[in-house]
Amino acid sequence: MNSSGGSAAGPSSGSGDGSAPPRRNSKRPKYSKFTQQELPACKPILTPKWVISVFTLVGVIFVPIGIAALMASNNVVEIVDRYDTECIPASMTGDKVAYIQNDTINKICTRNLTVPKDMDQPIYVYYQLDNFYQNHRRYVKSRSDAQLRDADQANKTSGCDPEKTTKDGSPIVPCGLIAWSLFNDTYNFTLGNKNLSVNKNGISWASDRDHKFGKDVYPKNFQNGVLRGGASLDPNKPLNEQEDLIVWMRTAALPTFRKLYGKIHQDLKANDIIMVTLENNYNTYSFNGKKKLVLSTSSWLGGKNDFLGIAYLTIGGLCFFLATAFTVVYLVKPRYWVGY
Repeated sequence: MNSSGGSAAGPSSGSGDGSAPPRRNSKRPKYSKFTQQELPACKPILTPKWVISVFTLVGVIFVPIGIAALMASNNVVEIVDRYDTECIPASMTGDKVAYIQNDTINKICTRNLTVPKDMDQPIYVYYQLDNFYQNHRRYVKSRSDAQLRDADQANKTSGCDPEKTTKDGSPIVPCGLIAWSLFNDTYNFTLGNKNLSVNKNGISWASDRDHKFGKDVYPKNFQNGVLRGGASLDPNKPLNEQEDLIVWMRTAALPTFRKLYGKIHQDLKANDIIMVTLENNYNTYSFNGKKKLVLSTSSWLGGKNDFLGIAYLTIGGLCFFLATAFTVVYLVKPRYWVGY
């Protein structure tokens, strides 16, 4: 007779100590603190003093920066003159497109600009175009970077339609719509009886001159088609020295843009009258565009732009307001913050 306290060991029993064998799971990932979400974490506690201090600190930093940026922008002196509507003969104001496309009409125009404040050199000369979409997809793609860099790649004109080859199949260098539409208005400045020379050296990016435009690439078959797009290029100068082209081919992102034409290295005094003799050649009338001549000084922040200063002042003022509001709430109803 078996004892009532004993038990028979069955066939499924494991080791003699009664413990089950460990189960192996081949799909279990390799252990790491990242996969098991055991990495150390930090959760800031937003106490009233901490929140008020952060908003106050941001306001203290941003407001002085905004004031300095606005002062720098206000110190920039600009002369902006729109001349596309003024440089048209009275008899042609009803058909501006016919005027600009007629090569027999004299396009020379004279404008007088008054200097509002003292302008210290260098004075930057820009031309500004409005309603000109250089960021149009077909326009941006109409170029050949390989052709611009290397003289041996002159036949690389794919993507340059419709300005890639002549009627006999010879490649156009530089090809594409961007180069073909090169801005061709010219400006000459006179102060009293003296000419103000415009320095056109160094107006483009050095990286563009050194890496994007070859020193052995010369214009060929350029502006020789039936329809002329813009300025011509000197066939005896390599592309890396033709800085007007380099500036133009760095396409603008917005439909209103300025491009550097040159620099005047002479101080101008308030109330000086500058006579500008310009050639109104570029056709902006077909698409209701605008042309402006801009003379501007610069500051440590660049040209005239109030946006940065206003943005800093707005953010800084908002932070000061929030810090003050939270301080009042904390002092009047301190229990309001319990639980946050």
